Parts: sequence; C-alpha cells; structure tokens
Amino acid sequence: MTITVSSRTLAITMLTMLAVLIGSIGVAGAQARADHTTATGATEPEGALPDHTADVRRLFTELTKEWPANRTINVVVHGHSVPSGYHQTPQVKPFESYPFMVYQGLNARFPTAVMNTITTSIGGENSVQGAARFRRDVLRHQPDLLLIDYAINDTNLPLDEVERAWRDMITVARRNHVPIVLLTPTGTVPHDLSNPDDPLSIRAELIRRLGGDYDIPVADVSARWQEALDSGTPKESLLSHYYHPNKAGHELAAAEILRTIDAMRAEAGQSSS
Repeated sequence: MTITVSSRTLAITMLTMLAVLIGSIGVAGAQARADHTTATGATEPEGALPDHTADVRRLFTELTKEWPANRTINVVVHGHSVPSGYHQTPQVKPFESYPFMVYQGLNARFPTAVMNTITTSIGGENSVQGAARFRRDVLRHQPDLLLIDYAINDTNLPLDEVERAWRDMITVARRNHVPIVLLTPTGTVPHDLSNPDDPLSIRAELIRRLGGDYDIPVADVSARWQEALDSGTPKESLLSHYYHPNKAGHELAAAEILRTIDAMRAEAGQSSS
C-alpha cells in the first residue's frame, strides 16, 4: 500500500513539473515572438520609429573610427537590375555600376573605415517582390546604410501597391535603426522624366514624398538625369540598354548618391575634411 501511494505521489509530482515546464516554454515562446515582432516592426505604431538623425550620427561616428576601435560597415543596395550591375543584358559590369562607385567614394571619404558594399538586388524585380524578401535577404546582412532603388520596374504595378511596398521596407529598416537613402530612378528609353504624368516621373515623385513623410534623405537621381538632358547631354550617351544606364549614367547616379551622403554627414554635425 505504501508503495502504491508513493508511486501515485511521484506521478502527480512529475505531471505537475511537466505542466510548469510547458507553461514556462509557452510564456518564453510568446515573449520570443513578441520580441521578434518588435524587431521586425510588425505591430508597433508608425509613430514609434526611431530618430533617423540619431542613427545617421551613429553611422558617421563608426565610419570615422580607426583601428583597433573600428569595425566592418555594411552598405546594402536593394533593388532591381540597375544596382545589380546589368548594362547590355545579360552582361553584368559591377565595376562600372553605381554600387561600386559609391563604395569608392565612401572609401575616399572615410579612409580608416572597413566597408562592404552588398547588393541584394535582383534583375527584373519590383518593390512588392523586394519587400516580400526584405527581412530575409536585407536584414540578415545587418546593414549600417541602406539604399533602395526599384522605381523603373514599379511602373508596371498599381501606384498604391508600390507605395505599400516602399513603406513596408522603410518601416522595417527604420525599426531596426538602419539609416536609409531612397533613390529616384535613372532614365530609360521609353520614359520621359520631364513629363510629370509619365509613369516613371509619378513614381519618382512618390519616392520624394516618402522621403518627406519619413524624414529620410532622397538621392534625386531623376532630377540630375533630367538636368543633364536639359543641358544638352543626349539620352543615348547615358544608356547601354533600353532600361539600363551605361558607365556614364551610373557615374551620374553615384555622384548624386554621394552628394546626398555628404549632406547627411553635414547635417549630422561632422566635418567632411
């Protein structure tokens, strides 16, 4: 009889411990999911986004550190075939494309910084597709600076879908304290950036508006592109393909991106000397 009671008591004790363990795991799992939701920005209100200026200031502090206090800085470029380096498809020329040119410019400006320029772009992709893989393919690189360039391929999508995709990428990046530069597009053969009703111009204007809404910088490549055309530069001299810039077109884009980064540095209160 004593043995039976002890066995029953042991069984009850074990079941109680198991219930407590399961409950603890459930609470921990719920907390982990809550932490992940907060990190990816799935439920936080938009007004809770971190201060972009503070994150930019931290970026430039890191860029100006010297060994052994410095660390590797990751600049990520997310977009379509243009940042991927496509010129005359299927030819890819990464060293004649703006991500590499921006890397060179940053290296000249921050000679003690160790930097990677990472392109997570995919040829033919639009912003809706880019937003769908953003958490997996962009955040995994822990970007210190993010450039987004999708407008050319977004001309085939409804504007409201484009806006939602860009807002999603911006919001997720900002909730993770990633400084951002939005890019208006390089020109193409079929589009007319001087016409405000052109689909590409409309998307460029959307990007400018998003920059204002989130108080983040916009590298207005479209404006610089149109200025070049207005000054007499033939469109074909900036293009290698129907939709892709050549080296000169990429140099124009890189110059505007670097000008924007210089302005960010000045606003952060850092000397560019």
